[in-house]
Amino acid sequence: MNQGYTMIHFKAESGHGLTYANGIAKFSSAGIILEFESKFLGLFSNGVKEVRVSLADIHSITFKRGLLLLGPRIHLRLNSVAQASKLPTDNGKIVLKVAREDAAKAREAVARLEKDMSEYAAVLPPPQASVSELFLETTSEKETQKLGSEVKKASRDS
Repeated sequence: MNQGYTMIHFKAESGHGLTYANGIAKFSSAGIILEFESKFLGLFSNGVKEVRVSLADIHSITFKRGLLLLGPRIHLRLNSVAQASKLPTDNGKIVLKVAREDAAKAREAVARLEKDMSEYAAVLPPPQASVSELFLETTSEKETQKLGSEVKKASRDS
C-alpha cells in the first residue's frame, strides 16, 4: 500500500543537550510533518508535538551519512525563526539523527524532497525587484530624464 510519504524515525537534541526529542518525520511532496516528544534532561516530558513544514518554509535540507554510516543525520534549515523555534534546534539548524538501518531511506527521502523543492521553485513567479534596485540604477535615471525631455518637447510643439 502506497502511503504517499516516507516515514523515518529520528532523535534530536536542543539546548546544548539538555532537551532530547524522539520522533517520526514524514516526508511527502508537500513538505515534512514532524511528530516528536521532547524531554528535559531525559526525564520531564513536554508532551507530543506535531509541526508541519511546507516546501515554502524550507531553506535547505541535506543528508549527512557520517563516517562508515555511523551517525547519519538530516540537516534542515527553515526560512522562519518562528517555525524553527517549535522544533529542537542546534544553533538554528534542525539536526535529525537517523538510525543506521534507516539511512538509505532517509537519503532517498531528502533527495526526493530536494527535487520537489526545485520543481516548486521553478513554478514560482520571479522575485520582485527591491526599491534600491529600481531607483539606484544610473541607466534607468538617464532613461527617465530622456523621457521627461521628450514629453516637454511634445507639449511645447502642440
